[in-house]
Amino acid sequence: MSQQQTYFYKFLEPLSKELAYVARELENSIFTSPRTMLTHARTFIEAIVEKVLVIEKLPFETFTSLAEKLDMLDNQELISDDVRNAFHQIRMTGNKAAHDVRQFRYSEALLSWEALHMIVKWYVEVYGPIDLKVPAYRDPEPSQNEAYDMAELQVRLENMEKLLTTSLENFQSEVPEQREVAATIEAVETDDVAVEMPGMTTIRTIYYENDKLEIPYFLRDAFLLPQRFEKSERFLIRLGGEQQARIMSELPENLVGLHKYVKRYNETNDQNFFSELKVFIEEEKKRREILLERPGELFFFYKDDYIVVTERLSQVPLSTEEFTGIPSLIRQLNEIGIEYVGQLPQELVVLAKYKNVGIGTLEKLFGQLRGK
Repeated sequence: MSQQQTYFYKFLEPLSKELAYVARELENSIFTSPRTMLTHARTFIEAIVEKVLVIEKLPFETFTSLAEKLDMLDNQELISDDVRNAFHQIRMTGNKAAHDVRQFRYSEALLSWEALHMIVKWYVEVYGPIDLKVPAYRDPEPSQNEAYDMAELQVRLENMEKLLTTSLENFQSEVPEQREVAATIEAVETDDVAVEMPGMTTIRTIYYENDKLEIPYFLRDAFLLPQRFEKSERFLIRLGGEQQARIMSELPENLVGLHKYVKRYNETNDQNFFSELKVFIEEEKKRREILLERPGELFFFYKDDYIVVTERLSQVPLSTEEFTGIPSLIRQLNEIGIEYVGQLPQELVVLAKYKNVGIGTLEKLFGQLRGK
């Protein structure tokens, strides 16, 4: 069962999907980036405080500080001493994490995680539906699978907090009767918004006319190997000579006019490249899924296909006896010291750089590798 299916605060989804999803990302970040967890836990509790202020019809402005909002709850005797202390612990630690350059420890994130449970328990028991039960506190566990790295977690949390902000604005505009309906578990359908494998979070969007491509985090600085783009190979080589389009992060937000960086190219080249970039991204996503599903294995990739490299296959000699019909490629590989299959590059299309090596040659090589 995946981490996304078993995250601790999944029970919050019927009450607030947005709060549940932010809590999920906080859980993901505890052992990856304590600083990130502490900083954004403060945002999480402020959202709860604002919901309570709206429900209790206590006036506040958007510029009112979290400390002042908590004082309003305290003055109205809406929170116990323990809950108030939990709020202030997360608030103060979150402030430090946002400004202090020192290293923050897992233990600090765990203390905030425990304080968070006390706050959520209070909020659900007082303001949630009667049949929504809060599980007993449980320490989080480090993920046994590949984890999100710090920068990706930051993006995910910011995306979730935008959803949370929107939901708070809607919450403030609802009449009490609407809120009561929204708080009934039976009336709520939940979905798994923004649940992706690590690396799949959208980091930016690239446009071409009325179309767009979402770039996943793991491809943020991917090398755009010209040989992967059949129609755009020479276009990319020329752009690379102008220090453009060598890696994904060098691409502009809109590809319209990309051809203007080099002479003798036109709008058709922009369009072809955008279409091939779409294919490239889908191929890379499939490759990443394979690598995550089969850790510790070696692969040869060719376009949208792959071969598992076994120990036996890796030791097969690169000779004209073993591989027929491609003598020029075999000779050139042997000349630079590549004599066994295991020495071939993982990305087989790289071999197209050799003299007189085209798509037909690579397809023959790939077919014969698969046959072995």
